[in-house]
Amino acid sequence: MEFFKSDKIYDFMKYRIPFLGLSLFLFVSSLILVSTKGLNFGIDFVGGSIIQVKYEQEAPINSIREELSKHEAFKSAVVTEFGSSDEVVIKITNTSTELGSDIGDQISSVLKTTGTFELRRVDMVGPKVGNELREKGIIALVLALSVILIYVSYRFEWRFAVSSILALIHDLVIAVGAISLFSVEVNLDILAALLTVLGYSINDTIIVFDRVREKVSQSSSSELTQIINDSVSNTLSRTTLTSFTTLLVVITLYIFGSEIISGFSFTLLVGIVVGTYSSIFVASTFLVQLQFSVNNFRQKEAEKLKKQKEKDRIRAMYEKGIV
Repeated sequence: MEFFKSDKIYDFMKYRIPFLGLSLFLFVSSLILVSTKGLNFGIDFVGGSIIQVKYEQEAPINSIREELSKHEAFKSAVVTEFGSSDEVVIKITNTSTELGSDIGDQISSVLKTTGTFELRRVDMVGPKVGNELREKGIIALVLALSVILIYVSYRFEWRFAVSSILALIHDLVIAVGAISLFSVEVNLDILAALLTVLGYSINDTIIVFDRVREKVSQSSSSELTQIINDSVSNTLSRTTLTSFTTLLVVITLYIFGSEIISGFSFTLLVGIVVGTYSSIFVASTFLVQLQFSVNNFRQKEAEKLKKQKEKDRIRAMYEKGIV
């Protein structure tokens, strides 16, 4: 199955400057959005409690909020419907009041006048643990980018590595900007989604760069933009088909999945779209902007091949007892 003809070459590099401008706009806008609006950190990163309550009838959200507001420890509580009208989630962050380990019993006592219900989940995270999780989450992202940089530098040439990392940072920042824009609660699930986006994006980018390297060796042309157009066009059908099928699954999760995975699926949705876009338009554009030289690369590859042949010749002579 092909969305695009494999023998047709599309001139992507002709529009690299407009697309680079679009990426720069989205990147800067995301940074401004995160720095001004900030992120909606969840209980995992700021500490607090999550209490999931299921009623036998429709949950009286207004009454729940009213009862909680009467108690100093629960004035900051956020009550939201969870999946269905008879179930709610109460989120209480650790601010000025430290909550005890019997938070479930306290909530049951406070809400006893609101109807018949059962506590289905009580999760607690201390503020110290929350800070540690947030720090380790940032470290995980930095380590992931560092390992990818080392891997691509080893497998390709340094300009390929820098281009791929710049594209990954582009994807990561825009995804975080979307999270900030729509006030998605940032928790461990979102961190996992961001790491998944990095893996997905670098996979697409490496496939394109692998084809570029192959074309550099095989093509008679020395024009980098033409080689990139050939390479991206050859992989375009595979890229779009992979992204399309993945998007179908993620959209299904987002629409029909429970409230628990809505943030995770939203982050994946944004990340896959941006990652596919960057693999086609952004990563290759960075390679051109870094002035990758086709002729120099071919010369280095020829020298490597010459050295390898010399090693093979010496090994063959040694095996025959000549040396």
